Amino acid sequence: MADQNIEITAYLKTFCGWSEGVRSIFRKYGLEWEEKDIIKNPAFRWEMEQKSGQPLSPCVVVNGTMLADVSGEEVEAWMIENGVINSSDETPDAPIDSACTDEQHAAMEAAARAKSPNVRIIE
Repeated sequence: MADQNIEITAYLKTFCGWSEGVRSIFRKYGLEWEEKDIIKNPAFRWEMEQKSGQPLSPCVVVNGTMLADVSGEEVEAWMIENGVINSSDETPDAPIDSACTDEQHAAMEAAARAKSPNVRIIE
Protein backbone atom coordinates (compact mmCIF):
# COMPACT_ATOMS: atom_id res chain seq x y z
CA MET A 1 0.00 0.00 0.00
CA ALA A 2 1.32 3.42 -0.89
CA ASP A 3 0.12 5.17 2.27
CA GLN A 4 -0.43 3.46 5.60
CA ASN A 5 -2.33 6.45 7.05
CA ILE A 6 -5.44 6.47 4.88
CA GLU A 7 -8.51 8.19 6.31
CA ILE A 8 -11.74 7.26 4.54
CA THR A 9 -15.28 8.37 5.25
CA ALA A 10 -17.92 6.90 2.95
CA TYR A 11 -21.48 8.23 2.63
CA LEU A 12 -23.35 5.15 1.41
CA LYS A 13 -26.84 3.71 1.18
CA THR A 14 -27.77 0.62 3.12
CA PHE A 15 -28.82 -1.25 -0.02
CA CYS A 16 -27.37 0.09 -3.27
CA GLY A 17 -25.28 -1.45 -6.04
CA TRP A 18 -23.12 1.66 -6.31
CA SER A 19 -22.53 1.72 -2.55
CA GLU A 20 -21.70 -1.99 -2.48
CA GLY A 21 -19.20 -1.39 -5.32
CA VAL A 22 -17.41 1.19 -3.17
CA ARG A 23 -17.40 -1.19 -0.19
CA SER A 24 -16.02 -3.91 -2.47
CA ILE A 25 -13.02 -1.74 -3.37
CA PHE A 26 -12.30 -1.06 0.29
CA ARG A 27 -12.46 -4.80 1.03
CA LYS A 28 -10.29 -5.60 -2.01
CA TYR A 29 -7.49 -3.43 -0.65
CA GLY A 30 -8.04 -4.27 3.03
CA LEU A 31 -8.82 -0.63 3.82
CA GLU A 32 -10.56 0.58 6.95
CA TRP A 33 -13.29 3.16 6.53
CA GLU A 34 -15.93 5.02 8.47
CA GLU A 35 -19.32 4.37 6.91
CA LYS A 36 -22.13 6.89 7.25
CA ASP A 37 -25.41 5.31 6.13
CA ILE A 38 -27.44 8.12 4.57
CA ILE A 39 -30.62 6.03 4.59
CA LYS A 40 -30.58 5.03 8.24
CA ASN A 41 -29.48 8.48 9.41
CA PRO A 42 -30.82 11.52 7.50
CA ALA A 43 -28.30 13.74 9.30
CA PHE A 44 -25.55 11.93 7.38
CA ARG A 45 -27.34 12.72 4.08
CA TRP A 46 -27.45 16.39 5.06
CA GLU A 47 -23.76 16.28 6.05
CA MET A 48 -22.88 14.62 2.71
CA GLU A 49 -24.81 17.24 0.74
CA GLN A 50 -23.14 20.09 2.63
CA LYS A 51 -19.65 18.66 2.12
CA SER A 52 -20.10 17.55 -1.51
CA GLY A 53 -22.34 20.37 -2.73
CA GLN A 54 -24.74 17.91 -4.35
CA PRO A 55 -27.31 15.21 -3.36
CA LEU A 56 -26.08 12.08 -5.15
CA SER A 57 -24.32 9.14 -3.52
CA PRO A 58 -22.00 7.43 -2.99
CA CYS A 59 -19.64 10.13 -1.79
CA VAL A 60 -16.25 9.23 -0.38
CA VAL A 61 -13.75 11.43 1.46
CA VAL A 62 -10.19 10.11 1.13
CA ASN A 63 -7.56 11.93 3.18
CA GLY A 64 -9.67 15.09 3.06
CA THR A 65 -10.55 14.98 -0.66
CA MET A 66 -14.24 14.63 -1.52
CA LEU A 67 -15.11 12.23 -4.35
CA ALA A 68 -18.76 12.99 -5.10
CA ASP A 69 -21.26 10.68 -6.81
CA VAL A 70 -18.71 7.96 -7.57
CA SER A 71 -18.60 4.26 -8.36
CA GLY A 72 -16.20 1.80 -6.81
CA GLU A 73 -14.34 1.81 -10.10
CA GLU A 74 -13.86 5.59 -9.90
CA VAL A 75 -12.77 5.45 -6.25
CA GLU A 76 -10.18 2.78 -7.05
CA ALA A 77 -8.87 4.71 -10.07
CA TRP A 78 -8.59 7.96 -8.08
CA MET A 79 -6.74 6.29 -5.21
CA ILE A 80 -4.27 4.62 -7.60
CA GLU A 81 -3.72 7.80 -9.65
CA ASN A 82 -3.10 9.81 -6.47
CA GLY A 83 -0.72 7.31 -4.89
CA VAL A 84 -3.04 6.39 -2.04
CA ILE A 85 -2.91 2.68 -2.94
CA ASN A 86 -0.94 0.50 -5.33
CA SER A 87 -2.89 -1.24 -8.08
CA SER A 88 -3.99 -4.85 -7.50
CA ASP A 89 -5.11 -7.46 -10.03
CA GLU A 90 -7.36 -9.09 -7.42
CA THR A 91 -10.99 -9.30 -8.51
CA PRO A 92 -13.45 -7.36 -6.31
CA ASP A 93 -16.10 -9.44 -4.52
CA ALA A 94 -18.99 -7.39 -5.99
CA PRO A 95 -19.60 -5.37 -9.17
CA ILE A 96 -17.89 -1.99 -8.83
CA ASP A 97 -19.65 -0.06 -11.57
CA SER A 98 -23.36 -0.79 -11.54
CA ALA A 99 -26.64 -0.22 -9.76
CA CYS A 100 -28.58 -3.05 -8.17
CA THR A 101 -30.62 -5.22 -10.47
CA ASP A 102 -34.39 -5.36 -10.04
CA GLU A 103 -33.93 -8.83 -8.54
CA GLN A 104 -31.46 -7.50 -5.96
CA HIS A 105 -33.84 -4.68 -5.00
CA ALA A 106 -36.69 -7.19 -4.63
CA ALA A 107 -34.55 -9.45 -2.44
CA MET A 108 -33.49 -6.54 -0.22
CA GLU A 109 -37.09 -5.37 0.10
CA ALA A 110 -38.23 -8.93 0.96
CA ALA A 111 -35.56 -9.15 3.67
CA ALA A 112 -36.63 -5.78 5.10
CA ARG A 113 -40.29 -6.80 5.03
CA ALA A 114 -39.49 -10.02 6.87
CA LYS A 115 -38.14 -7.89 9.71
CA SER A 116 -40.98 -5.36 9.56
CA PRO A 117 -43.99 -5.99 7.29
CA ASN A 118 -44.80 -2.28 7.00
CA VAL A 119 -41.45 -1.34 5.42
CA ARG A 120 -40.99 -0.36 1.77
CA ILE A 121 -37.47 0.56 0.72
CA ILE A 122 -37.30 3.66 -1.45
CA GLU A 123 -33.93 4.56 -2.94
